[in-house]
Amino acid sequence: MAEKIMDCKGLACPQPVLNAKKAIETEHPETLRILVDNEAAVQNVSRFVSSKGYTVDAKETGEKIWTLTAHRNDSSSDTEGCAECEVMTSQALEAIDQKVTVFIQRDTLGSGDDELGSKLMLNFLSTLPEFGDELWRVVLVNGGVKLTTEENPCCEKLKELEKMGAGILVCGTCLDHFGLLKQKAVGETTNMLDVVTSLQLASKVISV
Repeated sequence: MAEKIMDCKGLACPQPVLNAKKAIETEHPETLRILVDNEAAVQNVSRFVSSKGYTVDAKETGEKIWTLTAHRNDSSSDTEGCAECEVMTSQALEAIDQKVTVFIQRDTLGSGDDELGSKLMLNFLSTLPEFGDELWRVVLVNGGVKLTTEENPCCEKLKELEKMGAGILVCGTCLDHFGLLKQKAVGETTNMLDVVTSLQLASKVISV
């Protein structure tokens, strides 16, 4: 198929990504044009389509309307650059069972006192390097995305984990909800498909 045009305006995360995934896997278009109406979708769809071997150009073509134009790179396979595929093909089975995903759903640790909870969260993130290479991903959703802004002291700890090689995945819908898309200072803006995949492929999930 030469070209596929998809109108994904008004669709909640992760539907635009799922629609793009279906089109790529079933129709294999040379060019994919996707219309979206929020910045989180722009980042999520662009990242996913790029992982499938497409070169993506995003342009704002109207008031809060973006057109993503993706051209297939024939020198790349459909799975080249896909983090999940690399995980499953480049590591032995015995290494897979050592992947830890930390799932953070709020910006404090525990309940009862938020000031104490903030200190505990900072201490928690400071201790995660003890996992070493076993720490695979840190996934932040809901209030947890607030930890990724420069004004939050936990942001530096997340940057340190990223430098160690851990993936920091930040929910785009959550950032958009809190008005923090532009304030995010660490990690990749992601979608619910990536969140679910991170939980599915991990050998151990720590939820806080």
